[in-house]
Amino acid sequence: MTERTTGAAAVLDSPVVVQGREAVGARRVFAVPLGLLRTARPRQWVKNVLVVAAPAAAGQLVSWHTASRLALVFALFTAAASAVYLVNDARDAAADRAHPVKRHRPVAAGLVPVPLAYATGTLLGLGAAVASAVLCNPMTAALLIAYLAMQFAYCVRLKHVLVVDLAVVTTGFLMRAMIGGVALAIPLSRWFLITAGFGALFMVAAKRYSEAVEMEAAHGATRALLTRYTTGYLRFVWQLAAGVAVLGYCLWALESGGVAHGALLPWRQLSVIAFILAVLRYAVFADRGTAGAPEDVVLRDRPLAVIGLVWAAMYGMAVTDL
Repeated sequence: MTERTTGAAAVLDSPVVVQGREAVGARRVFAVPLGLLRTARPRQWVKNVLVVAAPAAAGQLVSWHTASRLALVFALFTAAASAVYLVNDARDAAADRAHPVKRHRPVAAGLVPVPLAYATGTLLGLGAAVASAVLCNPMTAALLIAYLAMQFAYCVRLKHVLVVDLAVVTTGFLMRAMIGGVALAIPLSRWFLITAGFGALFMVAAKRYSEAVEMEAAHGATRALLTRYTTGYLRFVWQLAAGVAVLGYCLWALESGGVAHGALLPWRQLSVIAFILAVLRYAVFADRGTAGAPEDVVLRDRPLAVIGLVWAAMYGMAVTDL
């Protein structure tokens, strides 16, 4: 008996077993911080690139002052959006466990405690609000604080109100597109706002439509509001929004007139073609019900990426009068 006990102890104290225990302990130590990082949605941070939309549309991206100011706004908006994701996942943990994909989120999976997600999200949101008030102009701080207030209200209540939920998410994207111009005191064109707003509604409604198609069998277990929308209604919304976005962009492009002095071609007007092709390409995924993750569609579809690069090149030549 003693020999067996001694042998077992020797095995447990062997270098291989000790290293294994240390590796498991290290994974546990980093599990929570990594879970918080995943909950902050690093892949979603690409959406915050929209802060350059207004300065890019105005052709004001060439100075160090502009770059540093936009980098600051991007960081603040990323912190604010991450704070909202943390609070949202803490509130939706129970519902997310019923979703085939969302159940793997760190809070739903139990890797990150719900109170810790709430506390981290609250501190991150407060930090972004205070930093914007100290480092940015008053209008930029007001816009960022309004975004936080609206998104937290969405997490608590507004996500359960028909149509209002679509409007709130759309407004969040529109605020991203506006804040770069506000930070640099650039006047915002009405056509820019219409195009950005309805373009965002197009993507939001397509996302909801895809979720509704995907989760029809779940009877709204993961998002109760989906049972109150019909797929026909959501299809109508994204089709209407796509049409208005295209119309707004056409009017915006044509407003500038013909060929600028010294330019080779009317690039702004020609960019309408690329814009419409991009909308049509994205609509393929919306129609299939596979636009539930807009960032995946935008980043992984090569034809859409090529169309986007062509549009960016055309618009870049338009604002630089090439």
